[in-house]
Amino acid sequence: MTDTACIFDNPRNCWAVEKADKASVIIDAEEYFRHLRQAMKKAQRRIILVGWDFDARVEMHDTEQEPEGPLEIGHYVDWLIKRNPQLQIYILRWDTGAIKSIFRGKTIITLTRWRFNPRIHLKLDGKHPIGAAQHQKLVVVDEDTAFCGGIDITDNRWDTRSHREVQPQRIQPNNDDAGPWHDAAMAVQGPVAKKLAEFAVKRWKVAGGTKMIETTTADCWPGELEPDFRNVNVAIARTQPETDDQEAISEIEQLYIDMIASAEKFVYAESQYFASGKIAAAIAARLREKDGPEIVVVNPVGSEGWLEPEVMDTKRAQFISALMDVDHENRFRVFHALNEAGSPIYIHAKLVIVDDRIIRVGSSNINNRSLGFDTECDLAIDAGSSGNKKDRERIASIRNDLLAEHLGTGIEEIEETLARTGSLIKTIEQCRSNGTTLRDYRLPELDDLREWVADHSLLDPNSADENFAGLQGKRKWLNRFWKRR
Repeated sequence: MTDTACIFDNPRNCWAVEKADKASVIIDAEEYFRHLRQAMKKAQRRIILVGWDFDARVEMHDTEQEPEGPLEIGHYVDWLIKRNPQLQIYILRWDTGAIKSIFRGKTIITLTRWRFNPRIHLKLDGKHPIGAAQHQKLVVVDEDTAFCGGIDITDNRWDTRSHREVQPQRIQPNNDDAGPWHDAAMAVQGPVAKKLAEFAVKRWKVAGGTKMIETTTADCWPGELEPDFRNVNVAIARTQPETDDQEAISEIEQLYIDMIASAEKFVYAESQYFASGKIAAAIAARLREKDGPEIVVVNPVGSEGWLEPEVMDTKRAQFISALMDVDHENRFRVFHALNEAGSPIYIHAKLVIVDDRIIRVGSSNINNRSLGFDTECDLAIDAGSSGNKKDRERIASIRNDLLAEHLGTGIEEIEETLARTGSLIKTIEQCRSNGTTLRDYRLPELDDLREWVADHSLLDPNSADENFAGLQGKRKWLNRFWKRR
C-alpha cells in the first residue's frame, strides 16, 4: 500500500508527536498489573501515578507466575520505597472521587501512614470545573517508560483475558466479585515517555503540587513485555475543560472525528459508552457514503452508576436508532461481549482501530464528558504515513486478537474468515458460538422521562454546570486531609 499522509495535526488533534523506542498494547488488567509492577521495580528515582481513582488495598494478582514483592499495591509501594532509598513516589488522583473512597476499609490508615513518609507524595486534583473529573490513567516511571489507558489502580479492574465466570482472584477487598471486566492500555518507552513525564509533572504542578525531584532515563521497560512496535511515532492527545486560568483543549474529540473520516474499510471501537452526538454525526456521514467503511462498536450491556444508565444508555439508544436509519448498506453494528456462561463482560476499554493503520488507546470514552468536560489523555499510532508493513500487520493483529478474545476462538480463525469475507461484521457473525461471544445490541423501548433525562445531559455535560456546585465544600475538606506537597 502506498504511503498515506499522517493523520496527526498538532495542535489541532494532538499535543505532541514523539518517537517510541518500544510500544505495546496491553489487554486486560492481569497483564497490565504484571508489567506495571516490573516497570515500577526498575524505577531509579521517581514514579508518578495519575488517576481517576487509587485504592491501596487492591491486590495485583498474577495467575501465570509468582510476582516479586507484596501483591497489595499499598504494601508494594512501601516495599519499593524500602528497597530503594533514592526512590520517590507521587500519587495524584481526582479529588471528588475520593469522597467515597477515602473511608474504604483500611485506606485511611494507609494514607495516614504515607502522610508521614517524606518520599511518598499525595495530592488531590481539583483543577477542573465542579462536576468534572480528573479521568486520566497514567503511570510514568522515571523518564523512560510510561503507561496510559483505561485501567485505574483500583478495585473492580482485575481480570484475565478468559473472563471466566468463577475467578477467585477477582474477589475485591469488600469480598464482592466485580464480575468479568475488559480493559486496555498502552506502554511506551523513549522520547514519548519523557514527554508524558513532562505532562504528568505539569499536571501535578497545576493541581498545586510542589516541585518534583529530577529523575533519569534508566531502562525501566518491563522485561517480559514483548514490544508490538519499535521506533514508531506516537501522538499524545488531550481533553482539558476550560477554567478561569486554563484554556479548553479538545484534541481527543478532533482525533476521533479525523480517524473516522480517514477510514477506508473498517472502524473498530471498544468504549464504555456511546453517547456523543459529534461522534455519531461523524459516523452518520460515513454511513451515507456508498461503499463506505464498516463501523463496529463493542459496548457493555449497561452502564454503571446510580443515574448513568438513565443518561448513557438512553443516549446510546437514541444515537444508534438514528444511525440505523441512515445505514442503508448494513455497515454499522454495536455488540455486547459475553463470557462462556453467558454473563456480560463489562467493556471498560477505550480503544479505536482504523483499518490496519491507526490505533488509539487512552482514557477517553465516546461521550460528552470525555470530549469536553473531563481531563483525559490518549495515545495513538499511525502506521500508514510511513508505509511500514510490519506495523500495519501488527495493528491488524491486535484488532483480530481482540475479536478472538471476544468470540472465544483463535486468531487464526478470525484472520481466515476476515480474509474470505472482507467484512468485520460477517467475520463476527460467522465466528460466533454458544459460549464466549459477541451479541447484537438490541434497541430498548424508551419512555418520556428517560428521553428527557438523556436530552438534558445531567451526567454527561459538555461544560461546567452549576448543578454540581454543592460538591465544592466536600472538595475543600478532602484537600485538608491529603498532604499538600
